[in-house]
Amino acid sequence: MRKIKVYPKHELPLRPNVPGAKMWAVGLEKVMLTYFEIEPNTKFPEHSHEAEQITMVLEGELTFAYEEKEITLKSGDVISIPSNALHSASTGSKPCKAVDAWSPVRKEFL
Repeated sequence: MRKIKVYPKHELPLRPNVPGAKMWAVGLEKVMLTYFEIEPNTKFPEHSHEAEQITMVLEGELTFAYEEKEITLKSGDVISIPSNALHSASTGSKPCKAVDAWSPVRKEFL
């Protein structure tokens, strides 16, 4: 059985993800949380993944494209993305900070 663990901010260094985005990740066996700081004009190309994803924008704006739709999330807005749903995300002229919850864990982020 795993033990409860606390992650002080200094133990969560940001590391590169896609160009223009840095992130950290914390995971358990069945769920994980990621935090992203995203520069203006950054693009997460169209993709899908097995993990279900819930994203909440903390600051700035983040635009998601899916099913021939485009929606811009602002601070406090949330989007839920089912497993294997094709989508992309991008920032405009402002930086963005966001958190994601994932299940199952995306081991490539750990």
